[in-house]
Amino acid sequence: MTVVAPAAVSAAVLIVEDQPLLLLDAVDLVEAEGLRAIGVGHADAALAILTDGAGVRILLTGIDMAGSVDGLALAALVRERWPAVRVIVTSGHLPPALDDLPGVRFLPRPYDAAALREALGELVG
Repeated sequence: MTVVAPAAVSAAVLIVEDQPLLLLDAVDLVEAEGLRAIGVGHADAALAILTDGAGVRILLTGIDMAGSVDGLALAALVRERWPAVRVIVTSGHLPPALDDLPGVRFLPRPYDAAALREALGELVG
């Protein structure tokens, strides 16, 4: 298992989740790892934050989200526009085919602190 040291990431983890309780849980888990978390409820807000240059290093997004842009479409946009941003997509359903999204990691839901720590560590390390 990879451990994420707080000094390893000076930038933020942007968490996009349209279910408020899941968003709060994810923010708590990321902050418990000593990382700065920015939580938003939809893709448009995430894109605005990325465009403003908020120092996001990792995007953690649910796949199935309400709105015009779901998590996979968001992941594709982020990889295209901000290739330095690492992406984790999460879902309680079967993992999607990510062949068209190189550099995107799948994290099955529900996940716990250890699983999230490992995913973050793989992207940071």
